[in-house]
Amino acid sequence: MKVLLTGGAGYIGSHTTRLLLEKGFTPIVVDTLENGHREAIPSEVKFYNGNINNKELVSKIFIENEIGAIIHFAGYIEAGESMKDPLKFYNNNVSNATTFLKIAIKNNIKKIVFSSTAGVYGQPKEMPITELSPTVPTNYYGWTKLFFENILDSCKVYGLNNICLRYFNAAGAGYNLGEDHSPESHLIPLILKTALKQRESIKVFGTDFPTPDGTGVRDYIHVLDLAEAHIEALKLLDKGITGKYNVGTGKGSSVKEVIDISKQITNLDIPVIETPRREGDPAELVASTEKFQRITPWRPKYDIKDIIQSAWNWHSSNPQGFK
Repeated sequence: MKVLLTGGAGYIGSHTTRLLLEKGFTPIVVDTLENGHREAIPSEVKFYNGNINNKELVSKIFIENEIGAIIHFAGYIEAGESMKDPLKFYNNNVSNATTFLKIAIKNNIKKIVFSSTAGVYGQPKEMPITELSPTVPTNYYGWTKLFFENILDSCKVYGLNNICLRYFNAAGAGYNLGEDHSPESHLIPLILKTALKQRESIKVFGTDFPTPDGTGVRDYIHVLDLAEAHIEALKLLDKGITGKYNVGTGKGSSVKEVIDISKQITNLDIPVIETPRREGDPAELVASTEKFQRITPWRPKYDIKDIIQSAWNWHSSNPQGFK
């Protein structure tokens, strides 16, 4: 089956592209390369450079390829930036994506997997977070993802079925691909860049949370486990099963734990600066993945040590990223 990946040159998209190839699918990628990397896409994968709001380009993709399903990654992801420039996020994550959907529906596409986020939950009152937890995002990034989930649900009217995968904290590396955002805001690559002396220190935002060591706890999931989840989501859609599913490990790691493990793995000094909490940061975000595991064979294979080790293998071998 031919699978179109929007944003397929990005971090999670490029790993999923490689896994689709490995599993016998035919991935096709469209990406602006604004945040993605052409080098991350294998030469044998058909690649289109452009925006999903380009009606001529998108129509051409559907005309030239018998697309069986879509995996939609394309979108801005920086929650902090969304609070400074919300219209940029609404325009790209909602408006452009809706334009793309119209063309997909016109071309009789029936299946789409959406790269959503645990950010739709905001600050949950109970742990672990289930799919029944209230969805009250605390930033505009989360709202754009939630709005697009609702738009996808309305597209069932046109025969387009969807699965929304609500990711927790994607991390790690595989296929000699790694995490290379600019600017980088994710904890693990920031820690490893500090170990490589590319940064002077790593900031810990808050040491007085109601957690065992006072630092925030998050559910980190290996990017290869996420890629596997997309394959299983496609299989569910083939069976006519739709829905929203958390994708995490169900286990949390604190900021301090992640730094300590990174020190052990790199055997390098990682200077830490403790600073006050950021407004709106929850103490703990951990997923319940029971719903997804109940109907698929998917299980996370990697723990936090595996994640950090794989990320270090890539960052230490590629200190300048994809450049």
